[in-house]
Amino acid sequence: MKGLSVKEAAAIAGGRLINKENADEEILSAVIDSRKVEKGAMFAALRGERADGHDYIAKALELGAVCCLAEYVPDGVSGSVIVVPDVAQALKDLAEAYRKRFDIPIIGVAGSVGKTTAKEMVAAVLSTRYNVLKTEKNLNNELGVPLTVFRIEPGHEAAVIEMGISDFGEMRRLAKIVRPTMAVYTLIGHAHLERLHDRNGVLKAKTEMVEFMPEDGTLFLNADDDLLASYECRQERVLYGLEPNADVRAENINYDGLRGMSCDIVSGQRRIRVYIPAYGKHMVYAALEGAAVGLKLGLSDGEIAAGIANYETVGRRASISDTGFITLVDDCYNANPDSVMCGIDSLSQSSGRKVCILGDMFEMGENREDLHRKVGRYAADNGVSLLLCAGELSRNTCKAAKGIASVHFETNAELIEALPQLIRKGDTVLVKASHSMNFEEISEALKLLK
Repeated sequence: MKGLSVKEAAAIAGGRLINKENADEEILSAVIDSRKVEKGAMFAALRGERADGHDYIAKALELGAVCCLAEYVPDGVSGSVIVVPDVAQALKDLAEAYRKRFDIPIIGVAGSVGKTTAKEMVAAVLSTRYNVLKTEKNLNNELGVPLTVFRIEPGHEAAVIEMGISDFGEMRRLAKIVRPTMAVYTLIGHAHLERLHDRNGVLKAKTEMVEFMPEDGTLFLNADDDLLASYECRQERVLYGLEPNADVRAENINYDGLRGMSCDIVSGQRRIRVYIPAYGKHMVYAALEGAAVGLKLGLSDGEIAAGIANYETVGRRASISDTGFITLVDDCYNANPDSVMCGIDSLSQSSGRKVCILGDMFEMGENREDLHRKVGRYAADNGVSLLLCAGELSRNTCKAAKGIASVHFETNAELIEALPQLIRKGDTVLVKASHSMNFEEISEALKLLK
């Protein structure tokens, strides 16, 4: 966050600067956690459910914060404080103004499934030529996106920013800040249906981004998604996918067990053979997303192939490990029907007995029971030998899995206790559920089996 002074920040935020001795000093970064304050940082004192940032203003100033963004000045605080009516809104206003200082490609990444994977892949490809900033961890919401934008510095040549939403209007607020020059849309699926109602609602909410893109911007759309393939906009459309109608498509896909896969990426007369060092059919789409953006920005075949080969899996997103007893596919970061079925597709490419351990998928709206049953039927029809479930909603998943062995457990603890009797040496086990189901503890228990 370079080139913005304290007094300029106060003017942009419409705030009142208390103690102007640091008015001309440059703000070097922005943080919302006082423990991350470094010299020159601006600390935003947000009110949270468990803590009030105003209680940490004095500590932030002690640690070297050049100023604080707050709604009032606590007793005894004597450092520079920008007082505003709403700290969260002021943070967004500042990020919006700061982003306008940069004339670089900014790629917004949105979709119901695979946003983080797409973000990482696009960044990996572009990094073979450019100095690229990307979203860290899961900072993709109305607090995380401003913090990401503040990390753009004059040396950056491109930025890849993940944008996650769960309701109408959220994407509009994020896009107003980011103002992407390009957008990657992964999939319009069954996510956040309690508020977005159906897939058409999901499409409407996520494409609010397009309102804030320039006329000469580019949308990269999944050609294998019916809603995205038919989406019309004023910007250039680039379709990617497995179907022949895609502008950028994958051919000759070969799986290397669970270690990775290779394929040809074809665009016009260009054919690029790539190796993807990660597991799952969804990784072919990620490679296509990275390649499509790379092609648009003029990267060579070698740069695109090298970037895809440099991709690294993030956290518990389809992380694969050989425990010495089983092959564990730990994908319990989050779940919706589309991502679970995609995981089952990838599982079908593995060796050994195929086992799914699935939990509840939340925010599915009024059709949540039907959507859980859909997953159960899909597992039964696509090579799963054993299905284990925990959670009230996943009871429907088990019941719908006709023709295969399935067991439902009331709690994670009961499921974990039964693992030694149910899991065999050589199994390939997929673990997936909504994050709040805490299926990480099941993955950790599986690692201990012998």
